[in-house]
Amino acid sequence: ITKSIERAQRKVEENNFGIRKRLLEYDDVMNSQREVIYNKRRNALYGDRIEIDIINMIYDVCENIVSDNQVSRDYDGLEFELIKVFNTTSPVSSSEFLQLKEEDLTNKLYDDVYNKLKQKNERISSQLYPIVDDILNTKGHRYENVAMPFTDGIKTINVITNLVKTYETKGKEAVVAFEKAITLALIDDEWKEHLREMDELKQSVQSATYEQKDPLLVYKLESYNLFKDMMQKVNKDITSFLFKGKLPIEDPDEVKQAQKPQKTDMSNLRTGRADVMGNMKKEEQKKGKLTQYATATLKMRA
Repeated sequence: ITKSIERAQRKVEENNFGIRKRLLEYDDVMNSQREVIYNKRRNALYGDRIEIDIINMIYDVCENIVSDNQVSRDYDGLEFELIKVFNTTSPVSSSEFLQLKEEDLTNKLYDDVYNKLKQKNERISSQLYPIVDDILNTKGHRYENVAMPFTDGIKTINVITNLVKTYETKGKEAVVAFEKAITLALIDDEWKEHLREMDELKQSVQSATYEQKDPLLVYKLESYNLFKDMMQKVNKDITSFLFKGKLPIEDPDEVKQAQKPQKTDMSNLRTGRADVMGNMKKEEQKKGKLTQYATATLKMRA
């Protein structure tokens, strides 16, 4: 009886060990993807290699656009994608598009697109500098950080930047802050959606055993394809926002300090009906103001 119990216990432990080992193999797939995403987020968060990452994103998007359209010899499709993503037209004619090799066409397209991005950033800096100068001279003693709304016509992102650094760099600090903010925001949005898809994939691949296939191998292959598609979408969305993002310029007098909303002090509330109603009304007004300007918005006129 003792030996039978030991054999049963050994079988149970081996089975549990196999289950844990299998789960770790699934987690290893996610860890490899997580390292790539966290590395990009770290670069955007601290500003390390953010410029290099943007250059790589632009080149990858150009390469994908050229690859997708040159195979089908579709020059109109190339023009459409360039307008859609980069808000620009093709730097090559239809005859050059048919004659040039894929690598040469990608390099030519990348050079043209990247130069236009630099010119756009210089325009934003020159537009922003005199307004920052005015704010620093009139309200610099009150403001340390300011928030500027960048929009591509669909989505608006408030970019917080240091007022003094923006002035000292003649507006370039705001452009860098914009690049960091949009990179972080779009990576986070796509990564959350990707995690949901990975959970669904993990559940669906278990049926591969009925087809005499290893679920883990199917999971690795499909997860790679999902991650590849996600990275392509992230690169395209970020570069598209960088090219289409504008700074609506309005009255600089409406600028307010970027600060965290303060907590409501509830210690002085009394139980009387009139006092409670009065305090509730005051709290609602305060919350309304905090909701409207949780962070200060630097508004400007185009």
